[in-house]
Amino acid sequence: MAEHEEIFEGLDDPRTGNAKLHSLHEVLIIALCTVLCGGETCADMALFGRSKRDFLQEFLRLEHGIPSHDTFSRVFRLLDPQRFHLWFLGFMQRFSENCQGVIAIDGKTLRRSFDRASAASPLHLVSAWATDQRLVLGQIAVDSKSNEITAVPKLLELLSLKGRTVTADAISCQRKIAQQVLEQGGDYVLALKGNQGTLHDDVRRFLDDPETALTSAVELDKGHGRIETRTASLSTDIAWLQETHDWPGLKAVGKIARRREAGDKTSSETAYYLLSQTLAPERFNAVARSHWGIENQLHWVLDVIMDEDQARNRKDHGPENLALLRKLALNLAKLEPSKGSMRGKLKRAGWDNAFLAQILTQFPKLQMR
Repeated sequence: MAEHEEIFEGLDDPRTGNAKLHSLHEVLIIALCTVLCGGETCADMALFGRSKRDFLQEFLRLEHGIPSHDTFSRVFRLLDPQRFHLWFLGFMQRFSENCQGVIAIDGKTLRRSFDRASAASPLHLVSAWATDQRLVLGQIAVDSKSNEITAVPKLLELLSLKGRTVTADAISCQRKIAQQVLEQGGDYVLALKGNQGTLHDDVRRFLDDPETALTSAVELDKGHGRIETRTASLSTDIAWLQETHDWPGLKAVGKIARRREAGDKTSSETAYYLLSQTLAPERFNAVARSHWGIENQLHWVLDVIMDEDQARNRKDHGPENLALLRKLALNLAKLEPSKGSMRGKLKRAGWDNAFLAQILTQFPKLQMR
């Protein structure tokens, strides 16, 4: 049997005394398997362990049986989230080091993590998402007395940005963040709104002026009873803008006008962007659109398929650690090469021990007997 302890090497067991009866690594592996099979809570983890004991014994010792739900809860409440995240980054390095394309940065609040007893704010996490590979590259918690502006730079520091394009919504459209992306060898496409008051007004008036020469491309998307037209337009004639605002590395400004028709209803909106590289309008359209993959392919999956928005973990580090465990499970399921939806893969893992074992082969040190 492989030395399964090596999988989570670098993680210190936060428990003391008799509370350490069950191996930390076995607790984490059972918890991960539970989430891969659609489980959500610490009670689910204990139930999964009892129900799948024969399967688990193919690669775990289980010298003291299956941990209780209190044990799972205790581990996730006390486990150092920074060390757990560093372990996650190390594990993902071999998959992410060749990732190219767009890294989308966006935040999400775990709404049920609000603790009325201590008046603690709900946990807000900022995640980095490789849009082409559909993998989570990292997450960081936003301090309850701060916001994403302070969290995003800390997350970027942990990532390799060389040759990649970072996208972010307007709250992260900050000079320091733009400069950091450039210094780490990346480029940016940042949404621009009113939080950059005069810059936003100048860009909007310039791009909306009929006399401004723009390069443009139109993309038409039909499906599900609606038609969406996205017109991407850019200009690199921005020397005058830089004289006034001196934005780090700015090479172009652009806008995307979206028109959506569904039945007899029509809606439209225009979004404005700052770019550190000159893109063809078709590529600009693709980059801007890919940013929303973090909403549609990560946050939606977490909420609708894994029910994260209803997770009631509130104490200590529990919400943050379990959120990272869910992201690890999603990455492992995505890396498993067979076709199928994420919902289908999680169901299949719960029904088919051989398929669950196949997902776990992403851990080369974990081998079946």
